[in-house]
Amino acid sequence: MNHPEKSTAPQNEQAAIEKRREHLKAESQRLIDMANNEPHSALKCIHQLSVAGGATEATYIAIEQRIVADQDAAGAYHLVLLAQNTPDLPIDARQLIELVVNKGDNTQRLALLKNLPLPPVNHIKETILASNDGEAIGQMNAYLQINPEGYGSHHMLGSSQKDRIVPLSPGNSIE
Repeated sequence: MNHPEKSTAPQNEQAAIEKRREHLKAESQRLIDMANNEPHSALKCIHQLSVAGGATEATYIAIEQRIVADQDAAGAYHLVLLAQNTPDLPIDARQLIELVVNKGDNTQRLALLKNLPLPPVNHIKETILASNDGEAIGQMNAYLQINPEGYGSHHMLGSSQKDRIVPLSPGNSIE
C-alpha cells in the first residue's frame, strides 16, 4: 500500500521551513536597513523583530549600534531584557545596562534591578539615590529589603507575573 500523502509530508514541511527562513532573512534585512538609516528607530525595530519571531545576528548588531548611536536608554532596556532570555545574542549587554543606568529614568533602573538575574545593584542604587527621587528611593529600598542581593524577581518565590513584565517607559511608544 502506497500512501502518497505520507511521502509529500516531509517535502511540505521542508518547504514551509524554507519559506519561513526566507521570510526571516527578508525581515532581518528590512530591520537592518531601518536601524542603519532611521535615527531613534530601535524600539520600532525591537517590536518588529518580536513580531517576526527572530532575526539574524546582523539584525541584533544593527539595533545595538542604533541604540548606542542614539544613546537610547529605552531601546537599551528592552534589548537587555530580550538578551537575558536569549544568552547567545551578539550584543554587549553590559554596555546597554550601563546606558540604562546612566541615561535612563528611575522606572527603567528599578525594572533592571527587579528583572535582571544579576543586576549591578550598587551602581543602580547610587544612581537612584543621587536622583533624590523619594518615590523611586522608597521602591528601591523596599525591594532591596526583601532581596538585598538583587537577584531579580524570577529568583524570588513569592514573585508574581506582574513583577516580571515591565512595560515601556511613559512617553516611549512603539509604532
